Amino acid sequence: MLLLLSWEAITRFGPWPHHLFPGPLTVGRSLLGLAEDGRLGTATLRSLSRLARGYAISAAVGVPLGLALARLRLFRHAVKPVVTGLQALPSICWLPLALLWFGLSDTAILFVVVMGSVLAVAIAVEDGVLSIDPQLLRVSGTLGTRGLRFYAGVLLPAALPGIITGLKLGWSFAWRALMAGELLFVSGGLGQLLSMGRELMDVPQVMAVMVAIILVGISVDRLLFQTVELRVRRRWGLAPALP
Repeated sequence: MLLLLSWEAITRFGPWPHHLFPGPLTVGRSLLGLAEDGRLGTATLRSLSRLARGYAISAAVGVPLGLALARLRLFRHAVKPVVTGLQALPSICWLPLALLWFGLSDTAILFVVVMGSVLAVAIAVEDGVLSIDPQLLRVSGTLGTRGLRFYAGVLLPAALPGIITGLKLGWSFAWRALMAGELLFVSGGLGQLLSMGRELMDVPQVMAVMVAIILVGISVDRLLFQTVELRVRRRWGLAPALP
């Protein structure tokens, strides 16, 4: 409520004219109009479809890569510097290369999403594995636990809270990369709606789509990742159990 009141106060008394900084009621009406004519729902579904595909690839590649970085000396010394360096590269920097390789297509956007999130997942998973109590690993080795049994029965369960944190981090990076990719050419997603609002100088639409993007991000985080993360942390004794 305080945020809305501050927003309205800035609209009325702030340094920007009303047509460049509309109030919450104006933005709300624009958001409702986008929802009623179906553009918001169609764009959201298109964006979430792309996100699901790109994020699935990122998770499928990032989790094994993170395990390799944590457990294999060769990867840790030869691949880790490359991963760390590429992670510092903003995801939007991959877009020109993606356009040259794949043209104006969904594949180009998916490439940007994957490159924007897979390395974050890998680094977070590596940190999760390295945070495992060394005594647990020594005990499993003493008991003769090796190979697939070690990874499936000891390493992955012990690192699961860290892996979930890595997947959550990867989701946020993937969402940002997707919006950046959709902004730059006709894609049919929320990014395109945002770009159309800018081209038409429709500031309420721009801010309405921004609100929609925030709401989608919060909803996925609260309904999916926070729920799973809390259950795992309670199961592993890292959070207080329900009374």
